[in-house]
Amino acid sequence: MATETIYMVLASIIAITLHECSHGYVANYFGDPTAKEQGRLTLNPLAHIDPFGTILLPLMLRLVGLPAFGFAKPVPVNVSRLRNIRNHSFLVSMAGPATNILLSVFAVGVCRLIRVVSNDVTASSNGFVTEVAYFFVIFGLVNVSLAIFNMLPIPPLDGSALIERLVPKRHLATYFAFRQRALPIVLILFLVNSFTLHLGSGIYTWAFELFSKLALGS
Repeated sequence: MATETIYMVLASIIAITLHECSHGYVANYFGDPTAKEQGRLTLNPLAHIDPFGTILLPLMLRLVGLPAFGFAKPVPVNVSRLRNIRNHSFLVSMAGPATNILLSVFAVGVCRLIRVVSNDVTASSNGFVTEVAYFFVIFGLVNVSLAIFNMLPIPPLDGSALIERLVPKRHLATYFAFRQRALPIVLILFLVNSFTLHLGSGIYTWAFELFSKLALGS
């Protein structure tokens, strides 16, 4: 259990850091250097950790028996500096989940390679190989789960960019302002759902089954 927790934390740090960086890099590419100006285009995880959302909130939820949920410090994006606000802001939003999907595909590739080398990942006599496979299974699970969760069409999650496509141009500024302050909505929905349908656990279960079929053939 201790090893699983360590791997989960390490995988989450890597996944969240690359997720946030991807938003900043894509925004910078399309004309908004805000993240770069504020030193957020870095792979240093300390630059992306939110003391409450990344550490305290998941810990408190686990202590009361709820599924862990947390968030990193959002990379600052000034949509008014993008060359094409509607199209480029959409691509900036999709960069995070897309990065997590690519990382999960990478994890699948590593696990498949290990299967070829050791024939049976779960029963390999090589302890190091088994641990590597174990880490990448967790790494893949974390990234798939992050991609799924962030694609929910609820502001300020990345999936809300799908809603943004339907917002009339004259209301975009109001929508973006609302999106920046909408995190409490997600927290409330998550907590209410945790007491009823346990969506958080369901996402992880579904992601694990999907990843197992792709990476382990099970």
